[in-house]
Amino acid sequence: MRWLGALLLALLLGSLAVASPARAADPRLVPDVSSRAIDIQYSFTGEELLLFGAILYPGQRLPDDRADIVVVLKGPVRPIILREKRRVAGIWVNANSIRLRSSPGFYAIGSSQPIDKLVDERTAAIFELGLDNLSMSPAGFSESSTLERFEKGLVDLYRRMGLFYENPAAVEITEGVLYRARIPVPARVPVGTYRAETFLISKGRVLAVASRNVEIRKAGFERFVALAAQRHGFLYGLAAVAMSLLLGYAASAAFKRR
Repeated sequence: MRWLGALLLALLLGSLAVASPARAADPRLVPDVSSRAIDIQYSFTGEELLLFGAILYPGQRLPDDRADIVVVLKGPVRPIILREKRRVAGIWVNANSIRLRSSPGFYAIGSSQPIDKLVDERTAAIFELGLDNLSMSPAGFSESSTLERFEKGLVDLYRRMGLFYENPAAVEITEGVLYRARIPVPARVPVGTYRAETFLISKGRVLAVASRNVEIRKAGFERFVALAAQRHGFLYGLAAVAMSLLLGYAASAAFKRR
């Protein structure tokens, strides 16, 4: 039995020796973002986030076929309920509804070429590259046509709100090594932790993936109000009611004087 164990160990070491050059031959990504945290204040009108970095090739030798870059800024993922309105007897009412377990509050993708020219549909679906390849995980059984209708409606709505963004020419690659892309962040972006991902793609294959986290948070008075609502919900509710009564009384008194 000892010879069998020795043989298995030799085969394992041999497989590692064969696999290690292949891994060492793959390029690496060194990504970064212009800001790791974005503060939302009362005067916040949006911001432009710069995703940049470098491609490190083994031996510092550039291949004949230059690789392409895709960047994605996504987050925060949360469940959402979509409702479809219908007009019944002249009144708009809620009809069908569907619940999605993992809908991103914001999704932006930029690339050096259109996604369909870089990878096939299967690879794009695996890495969720593109608005048409987002996996939102519907809760419960839904017909494919119904699910597709709701997802298209959500994508169209978020596009118009600036929360979904797609630009097939957003990434600039310099000398085949340095890359950069500008992603617009709208004023109504939800707070939370975002993930800035970079994909290195060549000949239809994803060679490397790297990511950085970006925190979008409220600041100043907005942050104080948000924390008060989260940590002291009952007192926050009482304060809101008292303020409403006070403002209503002040408005009525001002009108009486006139």
